[in-house]
Amino acid sequence: MAFGLHDPAADTDEVMNEINMTPLVDVMLVLLIIFIITVPVMKHAMAVDLPVASSQPLQDKPQVVQLSVDAQGHFYLNQQALDATQLGLALQTEGAKATQPELHIRGDKAAPYEYVAQAMALAKQAGLRKLSFVTEPAL
Repeated sequence: MAFGLHDPAADTDEVMNEINMTPLVDVMLVLLIIFIITVPVMKHAMAVDLPVASSQPLQDKPQVVQLSVDAQGHFYLNQQALDATQLGLALQTEGAKATQPELHIRGDKAAPYEYVAQAMALAKQAGLRKLSFVTEPAL
């Protein structure tokens, strides 16, 4: 078969079994050019001389105060039973400290919401800002 001559007998309706590599090579070259252009732009940063400071990390962890409310509405501050008036005074003492403690409220799930809300209101009046609820993880 000569080069450039058309052979009608060679025309068949067979599917070409070879992959055309030209479009794949073109796409890869375009991606290579894009990466070559964008990488220097991404690494370009301004040089800044930062000041040096000698400081120590804060080692003092805030104190944790446990407030429990049982199903009958009784208050326990760090496992000590208190009524509402005594609880308010104890929370005011904690709120007046220079480093405020974290107040962890443990409310019994059978306790009426009114008692937990009352404990939260007393904590707010005492000026405590760090308040969290302690729950059991679901299994």
